[in-house]
Amino acid sequence: MKLKTLATVILAGALAAGSGLAAGAPKKSEKSLAQRVRHELVTLPWYGVFDNLQYRIDGGTVTLSGQVIRPTLKSDAENVVKRLEGVDTVKNEIEVLPLSPFDDAIRLRVFRAVYRQLQPQYAMGAVPSIHIIVKNGNVTLTGAVSREMDRSLAFIAANTVFGVFSVTNELRIV
Repeated sequence: MKLKTLATVILAGALAAGSGLAAGAPKKSEKSLAQRVRHELVTLPWYGVFDNLQYRIDGGTVTLSGQVIRPTLKSDAENVVKRLEGVDTVKNEIEVLPLSPFDDAIRLRVFRAVYRQLQPQYAMGAVPSIHIIVKNGNVTLTGAVSREMDRSLAFIAANTVFGVFSVTNELRIV
């Protein structure tokens, strides 16, 4: 909720500050494109807590990156971004994580441990704000939290899960 509010405030500020100068026009259209790309990615049907999608925009080129557990999500992300107005090319660098029952079990245990420690606000919504990426027993936490304490609690909770080799904490504070 805070992330949506922050995005709304940023958007309102950008619209209020826009002067219509020729030098500002490309940045404004790039911001608009970034919002549309983000919207399309987070509303993908199978995008969830165990996936991490990122994007970078350079002119009309959108570079997709991150990790997903379903190969279809990789192609779906590319297809929805390709259809957006203003996108000339899409570079799809999304990594499909290997199939592993061991990693699947870790995903569930880390999910339970992390979301048990934190306030329920982080688990609300179609796509929770903390994403758990597991590759070969190594866990990466990505996403956003509102306090440094929540960031630390998530890291500690993930680190205590049986079978986890290492935890990388990439949670941002917003």
